[in-house]
Amino acid sequence: MAGGGTGGHVIPAIAVAREVCRMGHEVLFVGTERGVENRLVPAAGFRLEKIRVGGIKNLGITTRLASIWRLVAETIDQVVQFGHWEPAAVFSMGGFVAGPPVLAALLRGLPVVVMEPNAIPGVTNRWIARWVSRALISFEETKRFFPEGRTEVTGLPVREEFFGLQPKAGTDFTVLITGGSQGSRTLNNAARDSWPLFREAALPVRFIHQTGVPMFAALSAQFRETGLAGEVTEFIQDMPAAFAQADLIVCRAGAGAVSELAAAGKPAVLIPFPFAADQHQLKNAEAFAGAGAARMSLDKDWNGMRLFEIVRDLFNNREQLAAMGQAGRKFAHPGAARRAAEILVETAARNH
Repeated sequence: MAGGGTGGHVIPAIAVAREVCRMGHEVLFVGTERGVENRLVPAAGFRLEKIRVGGIKNLGITTRLASIWRLVAETIDQVVQFGHWEPAAVFSMGGFVAGPPVLAALLRGLPVVVMEPNAIPGVTNRWIARWVSRALISFEETKRFFPEGRTEVTGLPVREEFFGLQPKAGTDFTVLITGGSQGSRTLNNAARDSWPLFREAALPVRFIHQTGVPMFAALSAQFRETGLAGEVTEFIQDMPAAFAQADLIVCRAGAGAVSELAAAGKPAVLIPFPFAADQHQLKNAEAFAGAGAARMSLDKDWNGMRLFEIVRDLFNNREQLAAMGQAGRKFAHPGAARRAAEILVETAARNH
């Protein structure tokens, strides 16, 4: 299992790994000391073999050359290690961490199954696209990046709780704002600037706002002074429960976020992170907006007034809000981890 650095790479891989183990097979993860895999993989009960490798894009020439040399050295070492581990296949979530084990697999003639949850693949998956055995994707438009006949729309593994959310009870209108576990300065500032507008308009809206740690203290104090309904928190432990309370969700457009929106059938306002690799968040947001599942705003255009105007518009147009949620469900893929494991095991068995 190759891919690390962020939870978006590691958590889906762990979900697939669990399904592979339920089918009676063994898995081994390759990752780094610095990535979240160093904590999450052992905690999930899996073995983690560590490599030292760094990114290549958007770096100075000296750092880039050092990273390329490390990539070559670690790939050679992985080729040797594969002789001891004897893997039947490699499963990749992409990213620079996946580089050495994926390249080693290709050099040894082993099948590589990649999961590409974004509308446009990351650089690692684009580089190796022609050599992959299977590509597991989330968007139909991603098929064009891989050889014909080797893709399947499986979606990204999402916690079952999101699929099982019941229709919202109560008549209050709740807006969930989250920029991810670390928060988003853009989303936080826009929310704060919108509070006087909501108070002046006396629009009966309740807020659940995950700020991340850095801005929590200041924002929570300012929110209490507004007298508006809701809560500001630095981290939401039970995100499915927060989704269940929400009528509208304002968030970034990473693969995990849009997959959870689809599973829950929740309408959203998507503000793509402008510095995401290859603008993949923008492509994800455009796919959802194009299907009528979300409104989209660029990061540079997102502010308190725009937030207020969109919420007010959808507050007064509940039919459109419901239609957005239904359109989002078309992107949902229950059982993604199980299907990915089946494809991986079938591919490995044919090679073995």
